[in-house]
Amino acid sequence: MAWFGLASHLCIGRHSRYNQKIFPGLIASTRLWFMTIQLILDSRLVAIIRLDDLSSAQQIAETLIEAGVLALEFTLTNPQAATEVRKLRDSNRQILDGKAAIGIGSVRSLEEAKIAIDSGAQFVVSPITSVPIIDYCKQNRIAVCPGAYTPTEIATGWEAGADIIKVFPARTLGPGYIKDVLAPMPYLKLMPTGGVDHTNLKAYFDAGAVAVGIGSQFLDPVAIQNHDWASIAQVAARYVALCSQSDPR
Repeated sequence: MAWFGLASHLCIGRHSRYNQKIFPGLIASTRLWFMTIQLILDSRLVAIIRLDDLSSAQQIAETLIEAGVLALEFTLTNPQAATEVRKLRDSNRQILDGKAAIGIGSVRSLEEAKIAIDSGAQFVVSPITSVPIIDYCKQNRIAVCPGAYTPTEIATGWEAGADIIKVFPARTLGPGYIKDVLAPMPYLKLMPTGGVDHTNLKAYFDAGAVAVGIGSQFLDPVAIQNHDWASIAQVAARYVALCSQSDPR
């Protein structure tokens, strides 16, 4: 469904209860939600930026985006993440133009979901299946990817309205688990996260994953300390190419 078709899908029209002041903002936020989800599905890759020191966050983000990594997730395990996300929303041209998206992960409570959205996060990722977090994101038309491990948790998150389910931690589950879950529930959009790397990425896509979440492989601490952005860009570009090669379209 094209984003402009969402208005009728939401029962919004000339004779709806939405007045002219509310309508433009609603359409804009709905369009941004749709574009964010589509960007993740098209690029098939979310970079997880989990660092104790975010002093180089802006440069890291610019390097990854220039390398083709178009969905960046800063985690709230660092309290400065919200500040850095706000800076990037206000300054990064690719994000401003809708060619890249920035989100906040490790969101574990409703209060943290509010912090994420107030900071300008375009998508919210959680390690857990929390219906209140999903509901709050939906109310604010923000893409949401809750974490889930068991088939019951996965189904609960999806039925609550999640856009993509983060299967976490995937390290001990493997691609076969994704295939097994999708067999009775083929409509699910699953994003395995944790333990995904260049050796098993294609297997996850072959099993039916729509995207993968990858973290530490992008962010070599020595390269960051030495400001070796070329090295980081090279690794990132490799993953972008692998995701593109695994795209069945």
